[in-house]
Amino acid sequence: MRVAIAGAGAVGRSIALELLESSHQVMLIERELSQIEPEAVEAAEWVHADACELSSLEDADIESCDVMIAATGDDKVNLVVSLLAKTEFAVRRVVARVNDPRNEWLFGGNWGVDVAVSTPRLLAALVEEAVAVGDLVRLLTFRQGQANLVEVTLPADTPLAGRPVRSLKLPVDSALVAILRGGRVIVPQPDDGLEPGDELIFVATTAVEDDIRAAVER
Repeated sequence: MRVAIAGAGAVGRSIALELLESSHQVMLIERELSQIEPEAVEAAEWVHADACELSSLEDADIESCDVMIAATGDDKVNLVVSLLAKTEFAVRRVVARVNDPRNEWLFGGNWGVDVAVSTPRLLAALVEEAVAVGDLVRLLTFRQGQANLVEVTLPADTPLAGRPVRSLKLPVDSALVAILRGGRVIVPQPDDGLEPGDELIFVATTAVEDDIRAAVER
């Protein structure tokens, strides 16, 4: 997979290193010359350009990329990069960093964003996930489909203990995608039994989150 990353600061470089370790092709686009340090991510392609300029993206052959990641520290820049990538170059997947949670509402389909990642919100969700048992925690929002990745940890007194996955009556527009149990990741099958302490990972629309919460409580 070929991935373009706009912004070669600490965040952009970290993402690049992770993707390279997974054998993806990575191109880092950076406007500030002082941030151009090829030795920091040697396996990446480095481009000194302004990712907000259409001609720069054309020269970088963004059209050949499968994913664009707008990872700069400026929300305005990330929105412009996302919009250009999606509308001018038809990049299949656009991921944008949200620096200020107050701007999160802008990062949607109208600006070409498929997935918005808000670091403050993600950190808050991880804290909730670590301490909340029995409650629904929203981990991530997929903007393109208006769906969320949500998690519920089954409490010690869960009524679902010993019951099979098929007994979990989920609403339409939701799916149980994984069960985390100790160090295992379980792809749920209808006859798999549920246990206290299981972390249930769902993909669901916002409208049915209350229904999921009710389903795991009965």
